[in-house]
Amino acid sequence: MTEPGLPTLDQLRIFLAVVDSGSFAGAARQLNRAVSVISYGIANLEAQLGLILFDREGTRRPILTEAGRAMLAEARGIAQGVDGLRAKAKGMLQGLEAEVSIAVDVMVPTVSVARVLHHFQQTYPTVALRVHIEAMGAINAAVIERRAVIAIAGPIATEAQEIESMALRSIPMIPVASPDHPLGRAETLLPGAARDHIQLVLTDRSRLTEGRDFQVRSARTWRLGDLGAKHALLREGIGWGNMPLHMVRDDLDSGALKRLVMPDHPGGDYQLFGIWRRDEPPGPAASWLLHQFADYAARVDDAGNLAPNPV
Repeated sequence: MTEPGLPTLDQLRIFLAVVDSGSFAGAARQLNRAVSVISYGIANLEAQLGLILFDREGTRRPILTEAGRAMLAEARGIAQGVDGLRAKAKGMLQGLEAEVSIAVDVMVPTVSVARVLHHFQQTYPTVALRVHIEAMGAINAAVIERRAVIAIAGPIATEAQEIESMALRSIPMIPVASPDHPLGRAETLLPGAARDHIQLVLTDRSRLTEGRDFQVRSARTWRLGDLGAKHALLREGIGWGNMPLHMVRDDLDSGALKRLVMPDHPGGDYQLFGIWRRDEPPGPAASWLLHQFADYAARVDDAGNLAPNPV
């Protein structure tokens, strides 16, 4: 059995040019070559593969054979892969990162994250992206330990000496509970009313804040490492807790959760920062990401709705 030969990239590009232009003459114009060179390239490719790729009989336009149609997707994949490799190499020669790793605080509105990353993909298609969704000290740890080049982090971000930061915006945090919870059923809450009820608290997966509590008002706590799980338990009436306003806005509107008016704990703001290591400033793509998050942070309202770009 005869083994196929090894086609050249130039032969594959000629093949694709003939398919896309619909003729040998069109491929010649597209590649700025003589028609005879195109015809010779196709003949060599067919000889290398041992297959007839075009039916040239009885028609003025080359028509793909069954074998040609089968080879088309493979040829496109190879050409696109080489184009991607060259684009990545060009970007790296110009100082563009091959990959950017970013850690994002769970408090950041999902609409901001999704839209920024969508634009990143369009702007830097050759740069691979690694995204970590973390909470509290775990975000700092990702940057300090070089698992992330940049991060969108909470208020403890500025505590580490290794970290440089830029202020973004604050996320409103409010105390909530299910309307079936004792605190949710009460018409008026007195100071200290929440102390005897389970408070659901977001905990830190890193050791940077070990032994520290943030906004804990109750002697009874359940600690969770996932903000989504905390949200679900609140809706089930298991305790009360602080949540970002944008994440519970629909629950407040539907009555699934109730905002608690607590004289001794009205809620507060969760300040966000863009951070990076001082000894490793972000490259072009990572810097673009930071500034895009800053732009979106300025245009997202307290409920997480995105205002249009200014004209």
